[in-house]
Amino acid sequence: MRREHLAWAGLAAMTVSFGLNFTMGVFFAPTAATYGVSATALAVAAALGTLVTGLAQQGIGRLLDRFGPKVVLTGGLTLISSSYVVLAGVTTTWQFVAAYMVLGGLGFASASTLTVTTLLGRAHGPQAGPAMARAAIGINLGQLITPWAATALFEPIGVRATFALLGVIGLAATAVLWLLLPADQQAPSVQGAGESLAHRWKVLVSFGLHAATLYVVVLMLPKHAVDQGWSVTGAGRLVALAALAAGITSAVMVRLLRHYSPETLLRALYSVRLAALLPAVFVPGPQVLIVVAVLFGIASFPVIPLTMAILSRGLDPTRMGRTLAPAWVIHQLAAAAGLGVATVIHAATDSYRGYFALGVACTVAAALLLAPVRTREPAAV
Repeated sequence: MRREHLAWAGLAAMTVSFGLNFTMGVFFAPTAATYGVSATALAVAAALGTLVTGLAQQGIGRLLDRFGPKVVLTGGLTLISSSYVVLAGVTTTWQFVAAYMVLGGLGFASASTLTVTTLLGRAHGPQAGPAMARAAIGINLGQLITPWAATALFEPIGVRATFALLGVIGLAATAVLWLLLPADQQAPSVQGAGESLAHRWKVLVSFGLHAATLYVVVLMLPKHAVDQGWSVTGAGRLVALAALAAGITSAVMVRLLRHYSPETLLRALYSVRLAALLPAVFVPGPQVLIVVAVLFGIASFPVIPLTMAILSRGLDPTRMGRTLAPAWVIHQLAAAAGLGVATVIHAATDSYRGYFALGVACTVAAALLLAPVRTREPAAV
């Protein structure tokens, strides 16, 4: 596979991994009814799975540097696809939580953006931004296709069979990627390249604040929509609408990165996210969620490749996995914390509006951290 085609392989891999990971939000309501699992247990499973993904990132980074992205990527896709096959047959709450948390959490850790960023960063170096933005379209394709397929399959074949079918499709896609991806080769070391993200701490904190709102909205928006009177099918397609908006935005970012810096584009996206969360907090009625889904979709996953383009600049390719891993530890732990807090707020208020209000504050803080530094002009003598 030629270097310029690796972005398309990354797109395909992220379609599978993010599609399966975030479609779980669509499964929550019908799973509670079919399996007898409480909504609180499902929310806890989501938080624990996200926590496992975060804690695994440092180890995944070392595996990337030792064995290469191909082995780690296909291994992760195998795990997350297998989690769906296993979830089709579980019979108790603890089995569901364990399969979701371990297989799903470790699989997503191995087959998400850290791995694809390392794959493309090694191949493209400092010019990896457009390739990362193109691969990130797969995040949105997965969110668009997989929830839509799941909601269409629930009624004719049932929840368990839908789990199994999506898992088998994921395993088949993984086999194709294993055949197409080139064998991993030792990346050349770049003398003097950076090996720490400490000087980019503002970007790291901003990335954590991004995750604290992203996962809650993507995973819990279907449940929030059902609480507001939407049907299960309609709520799932609301997520697909957000994914469509995000996919279009990611495609546009590929071109905009040729003319604007990632920092400039990030600040613009956080402004759109603020416009999405404010009506979620203050505008009553179920129909406003369409506007929320579209605007939040625009400013959701496109943030990730832009942030990775900033963080991966100047890194040594031989150590890129372990150097970028702390960013994903922060991202996933912040996401898990967000899901935990959202669960507590929902249990206390029977609504996610309180957490959306907290998301407004996180968004403002994330944008301020990315504001350009102004240097003082020397005083005239």
